[in-house]
Amino acid sequence: MKRVIFDTDIGIDDAMALLFLHYAADVELLGIVTGFGNADIDTTTRNALFMKERFGIDAPVFRGAPAALGLSMFDDYPDFVHGKNGLGNIDIPEVAARPEAADGAAAIVSLVNDNPHEVSIVSVGRLTNLANALALCPELPELVREVIVMGGAFGFNGHHGNVSPVAEANIAGDPTAADRAFTSGLPMTIVGLDVTQEVILDDAGFEAIRDSGGEAGRFIYEISRYYLRFHEQLTGHHECPVHDSSAVAYLLRPDLYETREAVVRVVTEGTALGQTVWTDSESAAGSDTPKCTICTGVNSQSMLQLYFETIASAAD
Repeated sequence: MKRVIFDTDIGIDDAMALLFLHYAADVELLGIVTGFGNADIDTTTRNALFMKERFGIDAPVFRGAPAALGLSMFDDYPDFVHGKNGLGNIDIPEVAARPEAADGAAAIVSLVNDNPHEVSIVSVGRLTNLANALALCPELPELVREVIVMGGAFGFNGHHGNVSPVAEANIAGDPTAADRAFTSGLPMTIVGLDVTQEVILDDAGFEAIRDSGGEAGRFIYEISRYYLRFHEQLTGHHECPVHDSSAVAYLLRPDLYETREAVVRVVTEGTALGQTVWTDSESAAGSDTPKCTICTGVNSQSMLQLYFETIASAAD
């Protein structure tokens, strides 16, 4: 059983990833920690509470960081990607559930301390909550089982930035937090654009999810309409990469991924703000910095099959 904290700025692909976790057979979701990113912190927290109520997710919701620790590439939220409400502008009813009293960073520290060496943190937004948790508990790297991050781009498979020529959105949204996390010694795996953009879901795939996944499948299909329109305007193709669910897939089936170990740093100012820079050279400056695991390849067909089968189990 994998005991998981899901750190998320719930937008469309985050919601898909949350349902992936919720219906995975061997996952115990300990907590959902929200952050700013795909929408403001009030909206992402509301979305987490909505998902909790609609799909009977037992995990408590903790409101996390509302803003970046340092410079950010953005001064607004990408409603052109996720809609004004973060979930493709579907109707979202009022929710009775409320977030827990503890803030997100404190919740991460508490849950990890209560379950030492057992907790996997899956972070699919800015790494602000993780950096704040490290500030509260410098021993976190020795206490957590693993951290899996969706973010960054390293140039493998021809993939670079998606918000600048070199920067990926989650990292560019809080480069300072990301650099602190990547150099902290946390047992970190980075699932970047190098592999997420190798996994493509088209409308036929979403229709299959809708037809086989019960209420969860119909919900995923509904929120995907807005997301697909954005990507079609961007690329000319009615399909989208599978970003956040790729981090969950790594949690469940790391054997589907090719990886390498490297020191990873993040550019925190200037033209290349948010760029993830890596080296695996033992002679490079800074080579004594703790290493991360970078995903460099993926069995995309098997990853999608895992997603389809997991969501289909929701209808059983």
